[in-house]
Amino acid sequence: MTSQPVPSPADSADPADPPSLTEVETHGVERIPDADRTARPLDLFRLAFGGANTFATCVLGAFPILFGLSFWQGLAATLLGVVTGALILAPMAVFGPVNGTNNAVSSSAHLGVHGRVVGSFLSLLTAVAFFSLSVWSSGDALVGGAHRLFGLPRGNLSYGVAYALFAGLVLAVCVYGFRFMLFVNKVAVASATVLFLLGAIAFAGDFDPSYAGVFTDSADPATSGMFWPSFIGAALIVLSNPVSFGAFLGDWSRYIPAGTPRRRVMGAAFLSQLATLLPFGFGLVTASIIASKAPRYVDPATPDFVGGLLAISPAWYFLPVCLLALIGGMSTGTTALYGTGLDFSSVFPRLSRVRATVLVGVVSIGFIFAGRFGFDLVRSISTFATMIVTCTTPWMVVMMLGFLVRRGWYDPEALQVFNRRQRGGRYWFTHGWNWRGMTAWWVSALVGVLFTNIPGQFVGPLGDLAHGVDIGLPLSLAVAAVLYLALLRLFPEPRGAYGPEGARLVRTAETPVPPISGPGAPASPAPVTPLA
Repeated sequence: MTSQPVPSPADSADPADPPSLTEVETHGVERIPDADRTARPLDLFRLAFGGANTFATCVLGAFPILFGLSFWQGLAATLLGVVTGALILAPMAVFGPVNGTNNAVSSSAHLGVHGRVVGSFLSLLTAVAFFSLSVWSSGDALVGGAHRLFGLPRGNLSYGVAYALFAGLVLAVCVYGFRFMLFVNKVAVASATVLFLLGAIAFAGDFDPSYAGVFTDSADPATSGMFWPSFIGAALIVLSNPVSFGAFLGDWSRYIPAGTPRRRVMGAAFLSQLATLLPFGFGLVTASIIASKAPRYVDPATPDFVGGLLAISPAWYFLPVCLLALIGGMSTGTTALYGTGLDFSSVFPRLSRVRATVLVGVVSIGFIFAGRFGFDLVRSISTFATMIVTCTTPWMVVMMLGFLVRRGWYDPEALQVFNRRQRGGRYWFTHGWNWRGMTAWWVSALVGVLFTNIPGQFVGPLGDLAHGVDIGLPLSLAVAAVLYLALLRLFPEPRGAYGPEGARLVRTAETPVPPISGPGAPASPAPVTPLA
């Protein structure tokens, strides 16, 4: 009978003082020793909220108005998206403290030690999308504010310098690592909140909650028929923001001690997303004002939220807009880019965390400039965000149900097999792939894409079956849950993949687990036998 892995002496050491801000982080995705786990759930809240308490979130908050909803309809869609997204996201925070590594590595237990690259791929796409959105929106706001304040020309050169400034600062923070990023987000949470509250003063006189949108009683039948597709589409774009953190939460929560109550960790993640109602509300309110006072900026064909915001802002608020753009760009960019660089170093072990971060950062910066100046990618950001959510959410469902059936028990050594270029272990399954979790993920993601319906942008082959309503995400959630549990029951996993208390809800098979072999493995490894 095997037992839960015994912590190494380093893991048993007393917690040490945290390193200085200017000390470059050396940890990759290996398990963080207990002595280095000095973060608290409050730090997780700051990072998750700070990464979303930004100008980029305001842009997402404007989409309900861009989709033609009234203020109150937009508020309802925003609340639905934020709360649902927060509920989906919160359980993803517990993997970090339990395993001391990021969520992609933790997914080895459910997708196999090779199948964990799915999480790495999803985090890369998410990081590029939201890093780009952050740099684009913040750069546009900074240039626009400088134009109104100092007459700075709004040409490609100005935008290019602004984008390069943001991207370079973000990359520098990410290279220094977790502590420096935590410091930046501590500052960002407080300062951005103050600037948003100043915005409430700046726009209080212009705000009219009775803004009606296009779905009024006098609307023609064709317009009225687009209400539910527009409402659901707006809610999904809002939901994309909290769900986008699913692949990243472990990057930060791995520094939280393993003994921290899970409800506190989940609560920090949940509350961090509820707090984003501040920037979402700012975007929604200001977009409704723009739609009333400067409607050309919310034309669905050529939307320009940043330009509209500057057009309706009082002169004294131009400087706060610039500061908000700078602070927000740093905060969102670091939370998006840091985790991807970290995870990329595990997929390509020859690259250190620092080198992997620089490489991913340079590639992302190239995408930002190509998307802004070479292609029309900026207008498609809502499509990209929705598609990422459709593919990421089923992966999160597999992770959460896997945690449930395993009773929260994992083997930290077996999780690191891929990163160490080893073979075997509890999570080797079929040549390093767990086809149960993989099948549940790709089938549900495919179903979600097929039924996606984003009006005017992307409609899947089956997207019109629900009369224009986007049911892709709810279907993918349901398919992932039902299919994964069914596969676990019909094709049981080895008993050795579970902890001393056994499985919950599913059956197991008395199949021997291959021993870990390869670099760093014991000279004469013994096979892992099923637990009694």
